[in-house]
Amino acid sequence: MPAFVHPALLWGLGLLAAPILIHLINLWRHRRVEWAAMEFLLESQRKNRRWVVLRQLLLLAARMAILAALVLTLAQPILANRWGSIVGGARTHHVVLLDDSYSMSDRWAEASAFDRGRAAIERILEHANAAGGGQVLTLLRYSRAGGARAAAAPDVTAALINAALREELAVKLKALAPSETASGPQAALAAAEKLIDRARGEQVVLYLVSDFRANQWRQPQALRESLAAWNARGAQVRLVRCVDKEHENLAVTALAPQRGMLAAGVPFFMEATVKNHGRESAREVTLSLQEDGANRPAVVIDEIPAGQSAQRRFLVNFPTAGEHVVRASLASDSVLADNQRAAVVNVPVGSPVLIVDGDPEASGARFLALALSPGGAIRTGVDAKVEAPRYLVDHPLDSFKTIFLTNVAQLDEAGVAALESFVRGGGGLGIFLGEASDSTSVNERLYRDGQGLMPLAVTSPTQLFADTVEKRPDLEVTDHPMFRVFAGERNSFLSAVSVERYFTVAKDAEQKAGSKARVIARLRNGAPLVIEQKFGAGRVVAMLTTAAPTWNNWGRNPSFVVAMLELQSYLAALDERKPARLVGSPIALEFDGTRFQPRMQFVIPGEESETINHDARRVDGKLLAELADPAQGGIYEARLTTTDGRMESRRFVVDVDPEEGDLAIVEPADLQRALTGLRMTLERADDVHAASADLAGLQLSDSLLLALLALLLGEQALAYRNSYHAARSGGRG
Repeated sequence: MPAFVHPALLWGLGLLAAPILIHLINLWRHRRVEWAAMEFLLESQRKNRRWVVLRQLLLLAARMAILAALVLTLAQPILANRWGSIVGGARTHHVVLLDDSYSMSDRWAEASAFDRGRAAIERILEHANAAGGGQVLTLLRYSRAGGARAAAAPDVTAALINAALREELAVKLKALAPSETASGPQAALAAAEKLIDRARGEQVVLYLVSDFRANQWRQPQALRESLAAWNARGAQVRLVRCVDKEHENLAVTALAPQRGMLAAGVPFFMEATVKNHGRESAREVTLSLQEDGANRPAVVIDEIPAGQSAQRRFLVNFPTAGEHVVRASLASDSVLADNQRAAVVNVPVGSPVLIVDGDPEASGARFLALALSPGGAIRTGVDAKVEAPRYLVDHPLDSFKTIFLTNVAQLDEAGVAALESFVRGGGGLGIFLGEASDSTSVNERLYRDGQGLMPLAVTSPTQLFADTVEKRPDLEVTDHPMFRVFAGERNSFLSAVSVERYFTVAKDAEQKAGSKARVIARLRNGAPLVIEQKFGAGRVVAMLTTAAPTWNNWGRNPSFVVAMLELQSYLAALDERKPARLVGSPIALEFDGTRFQPRMQFVIPGEESETINHDARRVDGKLLAELADPAQGGIYEARLTTTDGRMESRRFVVDVDPEEGDLAIVEPADLQRALTGLRMTLERADDVHAASADLAGLQLSDSLLLALLALLLGEQALAYRNSYHAARSGGRG
């Protein structure tokens, strides 16, 4: 017996009574009329009565059949497989793509989106089993769709739907849970296409069981093309909605150290970012914090407007060097996966700084070293080392993060090349000019027509005369990390700095440099005093006066220590924040090929940690290791063996994609409008049982349309045959 996609339209079959009623009404309108010639007509009628009645009945039946065919066509009947196979149909293949991205963990009351999706699949299976006819099922989760690096791994592949499969799948579905990936439907659609055996001519019903979040479905052009391709191959498409409305959700989207000094025993700031994915403001948001597993005072965010993010800084201090873990977490809400974030901070013993001084007495280097590392109870984390210019050529520089040049008269080409390589690779360089500095040497070796380390070309030292009238401060600073701590009218340290002598810059030098060089401090006469530029992956900051208090009194001002520490932090913190390592994306790691052996292990986090052996590839003296598509977030560990047999480990964090926590959904009307023209239906997960069994078998709509056309032509022929037509009269000549 056929089923119907739109069974409610079958009430239209009541219209079949209309032709009968019209026929009866026409009979009631007959009147007896006495007429002499009628006897002849009655005799003729008796002879032809049976044939006339038969034609009238055929016409009546044709009209009733037309109405029936019209109603049935609109109701879209489908012949069950056991009959459909006899007339040319094949088995029905139910292909179910289950969204298990972490937004499907969206929970309200006692249910979740994933719970509704599992229940919908069980109903599909139940009704398909009741329909019989050798139907089969393929079940594929989004997170197991594979891709270029791996094949799809469906939970069920073309399994015959019967009672045994129902029992097996009930157990399997109960054990499933949302993943921590942000997997979308596109990869799953492509993977499912490869799983379908087109050679067997199956009737395919495709189900997308999902929450239909706006991030993926607001502009579904690529998805529309994929679904249209399924339609073109004869597949029915069913979109099964597991979420009816959007829920509020907060997410920790970032956690990282701020730029600054990282050293054991030295406090530093970390910054956490919390985003409000909801449509209402979130107030009194508590962010819980941990350092190496120990709780620390929480941070409270007064308000986060809808759709906005809020950042909060907090101080941490690790007394020992090595890898340390900081965690930030929120209270439970609709989605748990994005409520926490971790950061592995590699804290060194200290930050080695090289100070190269051209003065035999090294007065500038001594003042700078004392500011960076005062000693005693004050710990800055800086380990300053003072050397002569020859050190740049005779020793490797890769152990330093920052190098300062103070009052250097001249550098040879090898020294300049070493410095350029250091800065280009990400190091920071600070330059202080002085009495021994020569403008010609600076311009030829360091500036090099704008291609070198010096941001601007300089001319000769000049005097800054005292301002005895207006008595303005000699130093005017910008909003720069080096001077940001001095912001505010109450801070008078910088106003007490006096500069007597400095190097001027060449005429039109600023205009020629354009945006490449930036002036971050000027003298009261407008002349640049502190300038910076990017050079490769590193930075250069140049002071056009001395580090020692010979051309200025800054070295004896309390602000000098603070400014130099800020400058050191700014120059040393050149490692830009690397892109987050996300669940479901390949993780590439790089290690020193001269220190470690290729054989290594990855330790995967979880309730029961898993260890994976891996062989890294050697490329240009480095070891390149790759962890393909990690399935969950957390702290991973890479266990390495040094060339002399010692074991070392490196920890790194894999985070969930924060955008998946945006729970905005596409409204059904908008989704249907975006997918207009596709042969598909959109239904709630709770109602999907009405469609599952009905879709099994051979589609009869096209056949009914052809039958309707034939009936219309036949009805017209019968009507013409049964009606009276006067003979055409010929014209007279």
